Amino acid sequence: MSLNYDSVVVGGGAAGLMCASEIGKRNKRVLVIERNSKVGRKILISGGGRCNFTNFYVSPDLYISDNVHFQISALSQYTNFDFIDLVERSGISYHEKTLGQLFCDGSAKQIVDMLLNECSKSNVDIRTSASLEDIRYIGNRFHWNASFGNGSSDSIVIATGGLSIPKIGATGFAYDIASQFGISVNETRPGLVPLVFQQGNPGYFPDLSGVSLRARVHCNRHYWDENILFTHRGLSGPAILQASSYWTQGDEIKLDLVPNVINFYDDLINQRELYANFEIGTVLGKFVPKRLAKAILGGLASSRIRSVSEPELKRITSLMKHYITIPTNTDGYRSAEVTIGGVNTKELSSKTMESKKINGLYFIGEAVDVTGPLGGYNFQWAWSSGFAAGQIA
Repeated sequence: MSLNYDSVVVGGGAAGLMCASEIGKRNKRVLVIERNSKVGRKILISGGGRCNFTNFYVSPDLYISDNVHFQISALSQYTNFDFIDLVERSGISYHEKTLGQLFCDGSAKQIVDMLLNECSKSNVDIRTSASLEDIRYIGNRFHWNASFGNGSSDSIVIATGGLSIPKIGATGFAYDIASQFGISVNETRPGLVPLVFQQGNPGYFPDLSGVSLRARVHCNRHYWDENILFTHRGLSGPAILQASSYWTQGDEIKLDLVPNVINFYDDLINQRELYANFEIGTVLGKFVPKRLAKAILGGLASSRIRSVSEPELKRITSLMKHYITIPTNTDGYRSAEVTIGGVNTKELSSKTMESKKINGLYFIGEAVDVTGPLGGYNFQWAWSSGFAAGQIA
């Protein structure tokens, strides 16, 4: 027996559930196919289990895409404040953490339950532990084989995400479908991901694992003033994750470890006059964590600051204000929060997310070549792109 739907949404994540609920509001018969045993797995693990669901300061120009204007339409059709309104109407309390980042006061499960409730009100049929195995386009209608049976639909929305975090089921399914229908896929790479170093590289301090501080991180004409975290393999923390989305093999990362001190050399000279008998490691420990100060100073750490020459103070200033390192690589998709690149947006309608080649075929969310910064921006892209497709799919 063939199953007939108006629309099939492949992927029960943020974008897919949003899209399905919107399609259902138009009294369409819609099916969601999710390969995991539960929907919304990436939502559930996000934000330390509290889901950074959007940001107060969402703006299209903060997103990375080959097609820099593509995201404007969807983000304006369904804004961050539209989603905040949905959260508030659902009785979910939330708070701003830093830099406009909004988190649930309770747990990320509240966001998943909210989306499921919206789908239930729209009579969306959701199949979990299921997969779509074959799609054919015949006579302006899609015919497909799924793990639970065969069926057909007027439209198919691909919302299966990118390659990030394969342990929760990430695959290249969206790119395979795009290629099947002659839609180009831009090169992909991990984004919002820790950076790793080979032993001996500047910046490789395994003994500093766990040390965190606020810094200014520069990468390719961009910079971020947020925390960095030393790990046993390299560098992480919000500022490094942000920089990783702009970093490619061979690029420098420059660290200002005391961004709030403009004339650090002058400060050291003043400290030498005020605390002549103090060890320079102790003095530097007033500005950065003591373990980091010791690593930067090396054998000088136990020297009295009065005995440290001005050339040495200038060298220390350079390390503190302009520490330059070249990472070996990123930590890969296994710990990347997003995938940069994906389905070429020049082949999609920016208003509806529909393929320009195949009527009724849509791509939304992380599968598409649109990537936001850390802090709820990528969830907002999921809500906005899902909403846009849901108005017509």
